[in-house]
Amino acid sequence: MEKKLLGKIVYITGASKGIGRGIAREFGKAGAFVLVGYNSDLEGANETLNMIKELGGSGEILGGNVANKDERNHIISSIKNKFGKLDVLVNNAGISKIGLFMDASDEEIDSIMNVNLIGAMKLTRDSMDLLREGSNSSIINISSIWGNVGASCEVLYSTTKGGMNLFTKALAKEIAPWGIRVNCIAPGVINTEMNSWLSKEEKEGLEEEIPMNRFGEVEEIGRVAKFLASEDSSYLTGQILTVDGGML
Repeated sequence: MEKKLLGKIVYITGASKGIGRGIAREFGKAGAFVLVGYNSDLEGANETLNMIKELGGSGEILGGNVANKDERNHIISSIKNKFGKLDVLVNNAGISKIGLFMDASDEEIDSIMNVNLIGAMKLTRDSMDLLREGSNSSIINISSIWGNVGASCEVLYSTTKGGMNLFTKALAKEIAPWGIRVNCIAPGVINTEMNSWLSKEEKEGLEEEIPMNRFGEVEEIGRVAKFLASEDSSYLTGQILTVDGGML
């Protein structure tokens, strides 16, 4: 397999499971040095790293809450001191909250905003000097189809993902002159732990709404991310790529 990301230094937030793990695995196979980001799931991060190595890739874990200034500074300084650059940043970390918006507490609103959007924005801002030192650098944001159309009982999540979409488009215009591309993937229903709460009947009902009649797999999102990180997408920036099996 062609190593399209050979030599690239990549940091992926929320890579201890789910879509982040799928992206990390694909990047590792493509030759990147993968920095596996995580907040609290150290065991999951180590599992991801072991998977990368089993596939012939390389990397290490680098934890921290990107919404926390001190922990974010630790992430940035660690990358700077060891590598002096960052070629690809993947803002993937995210949490969801199911329930009526009118019942959401201030703490719940602050938490999901900080994890899904504000933390990603601050990490991106703080990574800019490292990205400018990188080679054909790329920022890849992970949004959701609900960021495109909104979802009932997921108002908080939908709002943060809609914000991620516009953050992508605005930032892409601002930093294109530096040669840094910014794109976003908006996954549909993906087979991850985030959807594990669904009953068998609910899953079957959702599958019936998807023209391809199935949930997506994390590797399928990973392959799209690999495309966005590679030279194959060298003239692509400011775009939201919806990967949903035709659901929308």
